[in-house]
Amino acid sequence: MLEVKNVCRNFKGLQALSDVSFTVEEGTIFGVIGPNGAGKSTLFNCITNYFPPSSGNVYFEGKEITGIKPHKITELGITRTFQHTQVFPQLTVYDNVVTGQYVIKQKDPGRTKTQFDEDVERILKLVGLDSYRETIASNLSMGDQTRLAIGIALATEAKLLLLDEPAAGMNPEETKQLMNLLRNVREQGVTIVLIEHDMKAVMGICERIVVLEYGQKIAEGTPEEIRQNPQVIKAYLGSGDIA
Repeated sequence: MLEVKNVCRNFKGLQALSDVSFTVEEGTIFGVIGPNGAGKSTLFNCITNYFPPSSGNVYFEGKEITGIKPHKITELGITRTFQHTQVFPQLTVYDNVVTGQYVIKQKDPGRTKTQFDEDVERILKLVGLDSYRETIASNLSMGDQTRLAIGIALATEAKLLLLDEPAAGMNPEETKQLMNLLRNVREQGVTIVLIEHDMKAVMGICERIVVLEYGQKIAEGTPEEIRQNPQVIKAYLGSGDIA
């Protein structure tokens, strides 16, 4: 579904990404991990063209999307969340999800309001916020705001969902609930690429993982292969337990 090929990104004298390549298969949950400053969020920015790659190519469903405007990438079926959760704080939960439908309304103007409303209700139930539909978003907990951000992303009818540290600030129980939500989202036919520092969560949910350090890919494989990789263990020494 997604191919990142020899992607580099430079910021003046800093090379934030250097020759990064990997592929993501449809219907999987794929992890991107690495110490702080490894280039993980920059990678998402290159995929969605928030910052275009300095060199290299990105392909989605076999078609090159390198350099395509971000809103066009969303129309193709790639949607992301951000490291700092982005919702519309003064809107209700229901109206937040409605904003995500703007992309679909542009592509399918013939769809009825009833159909759109039914989609919102389905998404709210999926992310566990159906009882909060009239709540102002700023009154939600951080964990529920993350769920809402995922709901907004799903409202774009994303085929590929890029999640940047969705479990940040969550306690273990909230993280467990979030991982269950992501499994349910995947069962709806959405492929997920996940940046996350919670190694227990990553190892428990991802089929494959790529590891970045100083902008370079140092490993790729199954959770078990990553857990036992000497380069990965070295990269994480002093910065958390990879087990």
